Amino acid sequence: MLDRRNPITLEEAQAKLAALPVYRRTEEISIDQANHRILAEDSRATYDYPNFRRSGYDGYAIRSEDDHDYPKIFKVRGEIQAGATFDGDLGENETARIMTGAFVPDNAGKVIMLEQTRAVPDRPEQVKIMVTGKNDNITPAGSEFKQGDLLIAAGTELNPGGLSLLSAFGQSKVLVYRQPRVALITTGTELLHQGDQPQPGKIFNSNGPMIANLVKESGAILTEEIQLQDDYELLKSNLKRLRANNDVVITDGGVSVGDFDYLAEAARNSDELLFNKLKLRPGSVTTAFVDQNTLVMALSGNPGACFTGFYLFTEPVLRRYVDQASKSQKVTAILEKPYHKTNGYDKVLRGTYRLAADGRYYVQLNGSDRSGDLGNLQSTTCLFKIPHSHEPIALNAEVETWLLPFK
Repeated sequence: MLDRRNPITLEEAQAKLAALPVYRRTEEISIDQANHRILAEDSRATYDYPNFRRSGYDGYAIRSEDDHDYPKIFKVRGEIQAGATFDGDLGENETARIMTGAFVPDNAGKVIMLEQTRAVPDRPEQVKIMVTGKNDNITPAGSEFKQGDLLIAAGTELNPGGLSLLSAFGQSKVLVYRQPRVALITTGTELLHQGDQPQPGKIFNSNGPMIANLVKESGAILTEEIQLQDDYELLKSNLKRLRANNDVVITDGGVSVGDFDYLAEAARNSDELLFNKLKLRPGSVTTAFVDQNTLVMALSGNPGACFTGFYLFTEPVLRRYVDQASKSQKVTAILEKPYHKTNGYDKVLRGTYRLAADGRYYVQLNGSDRSGDLGNLQSTTCLFKIPHSHEPIALNAEVETWLLPFK
């Protein structure tokens, strides 16, 4: 059945998705599993850090009042290794051998670097300090953080450096936002599985692996990936099953107006149709709807349009589940190579960009602009919009550009 649709702009579609409520959940996980997870609460210092005075170098700890008249001999009271302490106080012209990061005796005022000392022949209990230094080489207690200081703010994506900081305070668990759960359905009787033999009229499912990896790259959990033939009842039953345990269901293909484009039918019968037609090329039939409180994001079956649609519509939604903005950086860039085609709709092209010495971004088309082509997906680093016009866009025109993450 021919489906009459009312097209909306890219910006209107993005606004509809941005207005959807998302239900953020948190979970406490081991710090060993927290790399690239999003912190859900402020992390604060539970005590002063460092919590004792530390030596900055291997050397000898001495009292401030003995720091004069060099070179001279000091009596060595003992050795302080990292992790050890020193009982009692140093006396006049007494010293303790000390290691980097080790506990400094309470009444020591300076650490003399090892390079500034000499052994005393036949006197292992003594050391000769040749010269002093201008710095005390002691890191004070609480010099980096005081108890209660903010370590890492909520909403931060944790990385190995941040996890090191939390570990320095003995933290073994961390409260993070739960990753959104996403299921993927690729549709099409024409699709082969990987490992099948090529057949006339059939194509391998290339969009499935692409979307699956984009989902994971966007910080979500891919709970299930299935490939279906064009069958409306089969599609309905799987949508019903998958939406029960997922935050988002992504589908690929079947959103056009052909006799076997059953996603369009499912969208029409959903609880809330957000859009099923865009004033945009490629991917004008990209569709979004809500059913049983679950977003179904129906992407085009054309690889280029599918790739573009994921970044424009799906990735920003997935990032919202962990209280984050899209990782695609939106900038204004200069079109540095001609693009001669005119468009009745806005066109979002796959491109490459460079950042020039003048601080401006420059973009150009990356190979093909056809929605069914996929040879440029590996090397595409940005998307940029050519506004609809009856005249070709001018060379060096400013264009809206999205710098893609992980490129």
